Amino acid sequence: MLALFKAKPLLDEQEQQWLIDTFVWAIENFDSDYFINNTDIVLPNHQFFPDAVSSIEEMASNVFERVTNYAGMHVWPIQLVGPAQLQPQVFPHFELSNSLRGAQSKLMVTPAHRVNVSFNPNQINQPQDLVASFAGTLATIMIHHVGVLPPGGKEFLPQASDALACFLGFGVMMSNTVYQFKGGCGSCYNPYANRQAALSESQTLFMHALICHFKGHQESKKYLKSHLRGQFKKAQKEIKALVNDTANPLLLALDEKKAG
Repeated sequence: MLALFKAKPLLDEQEQQWLIDTFVWAIENFDSDYFINNTDIVLPNHQFFPDAVSSIEEMASNVFERVTNYAGMHVWPIQLVGPAQLQPQVFPHFELSNSLRGAQSKLMVTPAHRVNVSFNPNQINQPQDLVASFAGTLATIMIHHVGVLPPGGKEFLPQASDALACFLGFGVMMSNTVYQFKGGCGSCYNPYANRQAALSESQTLFMHALICHFKGHQESKKYLKSHLRGQFKKAQKEIKALVNDTANPLLLALDEKKAG
């Protein structure tokens, strides 16, 4: 009888486990030291994006530079180009010394060409989509460079890119842009501005909550869309219980560092 009143979990057990496994994969392969010591939970506010801009190109360039820096990838051979300049390209071979990300990271050999990244001009009026799209692109480049497939293998690369973008600190924008409501004014809605999400809202929120738990971050909920805040709070509660019951030594060590 009591089971009738038991709260339904945010995700089923298989989804939840894949996201936890993917978080562990990210910690093991994408610079855990940078994550622990330097990753910020990036928020859609003036503190993180203070630049005044006067053109589409300037906005795209400034946002891209900010996102790249927050991801700790400022020395990576990546450049922003206009949409008309983006052509099929061969991923260059390059090596980094000292660390994968951050101030200690050094480009050992400059490749013959850089990785070109572009932007969707339709997203200029939806800056959170622009940030999330850049974050997802950087995550995809990072996975390609490191060359370690996520849990589930190659077919889960799109979902892993979304999850890794949350790991890089962009979970608020990733969560807010999974789905855009059309709103009351049909002419104001531009479907071409929406990013293509591979994780659902609930999955993205769970991953974001997982990152916030291990970063000890408490401020991001108020920056989520109002309909997401209850799900985020539920994810926080479920993650706390999961971590309390886990036997995974890596998660226990991370939790202890956070507490310390």
